[in-house]
Amino acid sequence: MDTKDTRIVLGTMDFGTRVAPDRAFAILDSFVAAGGVWLDTANCYSFWTDPAGVGGASERVIGAWLRARPGVRDTVRIATKVRHNPLVPHAPESAEGLSARAVRSGAEESLGRLGVDHVDLLWAHAEDRDVPLEETVGAFGELVGKGVALRVGAANHAAWRVERARSLAREQGVEPWTCLQLRHSLVQPRPLTPVAEGGHRMLTAEDLDLARAEELAVWSYSSLLWGSYVRPDRPLPTTYDHPGTTRVLAVLDDIAGELAATKNQVVLAWLMLQGIDPIVGASRVEQIEEALAARRVRLGAEHLARLTEAR
Repeated sequence: MDTKDTRIVLGTMDFGTRVAPDRAFAILDSFVAAGGVWLDTANCYSFWTDPAGVGGASERVIGAWLRARPGVRDTVRIATKVRHNPLVPHAPESAEGLSARAVRSGAEESLGRLGVDHVDLLWAHAEDRDVPLEETVGAFGELVGKGVALRVGAANHAAWRVERARSLAREQGVEPWTCLQLRHSLVQPRPLTPVAEGGHRMLTAEDLDLARAEELAVWSYSSLLWGSYVRPDRPLPTTYDHPGTTRVLAVLDDIAGELAATKNQVVLAWLMLQGIDPIVGASRVEQIEEALAARRVRLGAEHLARLTEAR
C-alpha cells in the first residue's frame, strides 16, 4: 500500500434518505472545494430507511448533483457497489446477489441513476457463496473490459476469497479485484466477539498482509464508529467494553490535546498513516470539514508507539 495516495473518502450512504438532497449538495460542494476526490455509495443505499424499501436514493442524489455542477465529474471519482439491493421492496433476503446477470444489471442501473458512462471503482458489496466465484469474477472483469468500471474491488470478503478471485481473474485473463473494503477503526471490539451490525466484516492482519503483498488499496468503513469518539450521546457498542478500549481512549484523548486536534482527526490520521483510506459519512458540512482537516494532523513515531502499546 502506498501511503502517499491515501485520502479521505466521502461516504454518502444516507444521502436522499436521512440526509435531504439540499444538505447533501452542500456537503458534496464542501468536500470538493477542500480537495476531496472519492465518493463512496452503493446501489442498495439506503433501502432500510427509504419508504420505497429499495435502494438507489444515494446514487440519484449524486447524479442530480453532477448534473447541477457541470464539469465536476472531471474532479471526482465515484465508487459504487452491487450485491445487496433487494429485488422485492423491504425484503433484504431478496438481494440481487453476485450472479453475472445481477452484476451486469446492477451496474447498468447504477450508471443510469448516477448519469455517468462509467464508475471509477465497482465493489462486490459482500460475498455470495450461492454463485460460483468464477462467474462473479468474470462478470466484474467483463465490465472493466467494456469500460463500465475502471477498477473493481471486494468489500466484506475473506482474504482467502479475494486471493482465490484474483487467481481466477488471471486464469480468465480479466481485470482482478485490486481494492479491499472492510470495517476498521482505532478501537476494536472484544476478540472473537461478533459485532451487532449484520454483514460487517472486520479488517484483520491477514487482510493487511494480503494488501501489502499484492499492492491492493484498502478502504475502511465505520472509521469513526458513528461519532462515538466525540459524542457522549453515542456510546460505543457493548462489544467494545473491555480494558483495551479504556487504555486506547485515554491515550487518544492525550494525543488530541497535544496536537490541538479532535479525537476524530487523530483516528483518521492514524488510519491514513497505515495506508488505509477511511470512509467518512457526514450529515452536516462541518462534519466533513472536520474530517478533511485530519490531513493536516501530524502523528509522530512516538504517538504511534503510544497508540500501538495501548491497543
